[in-house]
Amino acid sequence: MTIKDVAKLSGYGIGTVSRVLNNHPDVSDKARKKILGVIEEVNFQPNNNARYLKKQSVSSLSIIVKGNQNILFADILEKIQYFLSESGENAEVSYIDEDDNEVECALSLCRERNPKGIFFLGGNLDYFGKEFKDIDVPCILLTNTAKSLNISNLSSLYTDDSKASYRLGNYLIKNGHRRIGVIGGTLSSAQVGFNRYKGCLKSFKENKISLDEENSFISCRYSMEDGYQAAKRMLKQMPDVTAIIAQCDTIAIGVMRAIYDAGLRVPDDISVVGFDGINLSNYCVPRLTTIRQDTGKMAMEGVKLMLHQIDCPGERKDISIPFQLLERESVKKM
Repeated sequence: MTIKDVAKLSGYGIGTVSRVLNNHPDVSDKARKKILGVIEEVNFQPNNNARYLKKQSVSSLSIIVKGNQNILFADILEKIQYFLSESGENAEVSYIDEDDNEVECALSLCRERNPKGIFFLGGNLDYFGKEFKDIDVPCILLTNTAKSLNISNLSSLYTDDSKASYRLGNYLIKNGHRRIGVIGGTLSSAQVGFNRYKGCLKSFKENKISLDEENSFISCRYSMEDGYQAAKRMLKQMPDVTAIIAQCDTIAIGVMRAIYDAGLRVPDDISVVGFDGINLSNYCVPRLTTIRQDTGKMAMEGVKLMLHQIDCPGERKDISIPFQLLERESVKKM
């Protein structure tokens, strides 16, 4: 009989069982009573050597940040760390490239650091397949929905990207724009960029606007430099474009710079909208019209959910966080 067996029989996570065995106070009365009952029933005897080794490494939470140029993630990360600190918890942060496999990183962290929970800041759903079954701690994916995966220890908090981009598309069309380009993300259905693209397409279709995907959509990474280079390409292959939807604010800032460097002006010649609502978007010239994601609510609800699931595993949730369209100065009425 091992601690994993006790965890399975009690319905609680290994971390919760461990805290009960070590008389930690941060366990609910309900969980403690259930686990102690199982221990007594099966006459479980902890391995003292294993317990000693376990104590040598402090089990904290882990946060995996996908990409190191995403200002939105930096904002969410700062807020998560604040709320964790307020709850007496600490977390270790790991940065990976936006194209890297976050589940492989999580598996490595589980082997080396034994975290009691993992936050994923950004995620490609294609990676959350068979390998994820080897991760048995509570996990929360932020900014993308894990609802379709139905993994018992993986919850998610996200903005409805498709609905938000649909609103952006309609906003530009309402202001008279018919030649609209889209920059950023990929067309992989496992990533947020695909949902944002779908929302744009829906608004175009309802308003009988055709999208020449070859010329009016350009995939790029979520950085200012990539947004800049993508916009230069779009200006060449779609010279009559009057508005550009950038799939994040950092891309939008690069797009605006490329427009200015081409001798044009925002919004006089080309309107630009972004997505995320990062603080920097309010200090651009002109101020960027964008979708604001509520990073404070996302971080706070994510921390609350994580702390709850550490004690009560198996209660996965997928929570949509409301968004807001910020109408600023970067869109011209045609």
